[in-house]
Amino acid sequence: METLRFVINVNIAIVVLMTAAYFYQYVYTIIGLIFRKVRPEKEAYQLHRFATLICARNEEGVIGELIDSLKKQNYPSDLLDIYVLADNCTDNTARTAREAGAIVYERQNQTRVGKGYALDHLLSKIKDDKGQDAYDGYFIFDADNIVDPNFVAEMNKTFDRGYEVITCYRNSKNFGANWITAGYSIWFLREARFLNYPRMLLGNSCAVSGTGFFVSQRMIDENNGWPFHLLTEDIQFSVHCVIKGHKIGYCDRAIVYDEQPTSFSQSWSQRLRWAKGFFQVDKKYMLHLVKGVFTSPNAKMSCYDFLMTVAPCVFLVVFAIVFNLLILVSVAFQPHFLMHLIVVRTSRFLALAVVNFYIGLVIYGALTVACEWKRIKATSWQKVRYIWAFPIFMATYVPITFVALKRNVSWTHIEHNPVSKFDMLATGSQSGH
Repeated sequence: METLRFVINVNIAIVVLMTAAYFYQYVYTIIGLIFRKVRPEKEAYQLHRFATLICARNEEGVIGELIDSLKKQNYPSDLLDIYVLADNCTDNTARTAREAGAIVYERQNQTRVGKGYALDHLLSKIKDDKGQDAYDGYFIFDADNIVDPNFVAEMNKTFDRGYEVITCYRNSKNFGANWITAGYSIWFLREARFLNYPRMLLGNSCAVSGTGFFVSQRMIDENNGWPFHLLTEDIQFSVHCVIKGHKIGYCDRAIVYDEQPTSFSQSWSQRLRWAKGFFQVDKKYMLHLVKGVFTSPNAKMSCYDFLMTVAPCVFLVVFAIVFNLLILVSVAFQPHFLMHLIVVRTSRFLALAVVNFYIGLVIYGALTVACEWKRIKATSWQKVRYIWAFPIFMATYVPITFVALKRNVSWTHIEHNPVSKFDMLATGSQSGH
């Protein structure tokens, strides 16, 4: 009976620990549900001068669409310059970008590979050619993005409120392509509605998510360029900001449409890089975040939030599963009546863990899709159908995380496609609910 009590206590302890650690996210979810209506930002006192930065590698098929969407911004064109760095390209990305109206630089460097190095190089070129104070800040995009016409105007309003770093509402160009693209899309929509939006309302720091974010010139000067070169440079930058006491803002009405990988092999490679990047961030910053939870004067909650975001909690889940499986094997040597009790208990725990994981993510996916229904570019059937596949997409992170723990990972190119490939239902502005 001691063995049975031990099994029960360990399983209860794991459930309590996970619930307590991430309870704040349940609070975020409630806030995201209650305060769904987005109030218009106050008009900005000043129209600032900005530049957009696009680091592109072999993106001739999509780079023109992004530049075109930037040229159609509802913002004075003389206050918005478009820069492209054709990074290690072997196609006509540079020529296509120039023909579309961007200012283009080219870089060939097979040693310092990655978006972080490319951004740092592009910023140094702009500084050399335009001077250090030519712009008030920079918007950073991926080449496959499409930008809502009101994006810059809305971000300018948030910048005018005093935020030096701002992230946006990350939507998807190809939600309805398949279960993989929908899985990505639901995750990013969930991040916008149930993480960044509540963070903003509560006065906590938000998190930069890959693309469509803003960085002020003051932040670039403070960091002497862009010294963020880990595999997940966006998370590295976000954690760096929180540790330094900078609050990242969120602009819900600034929308960028991002393309998600359509094949599982490409998705595996991309998320393997992300998982490895999270381990790199853990190694470099976790102790700083722990310290910030107790000592940061204005960012204790933000430090805790980011600590939970980067912590490899999947290992605790896997530990629980392995622990119960080992118990099942070990009870073969116990008396029959005790073996039966332990098998029933552990089997029930494993079954409930799988069922709760699936149902919980279906509910989370359904809430996300329901709240963001009008903003999702897909048919009603696609929106509903892919909710049920969302838990499967998330479950694939488990093997990805374990592979990333041991494997050396480098940046790999993902092929992108023009908007017409995905038959988006609309590409016009949908800045409100």
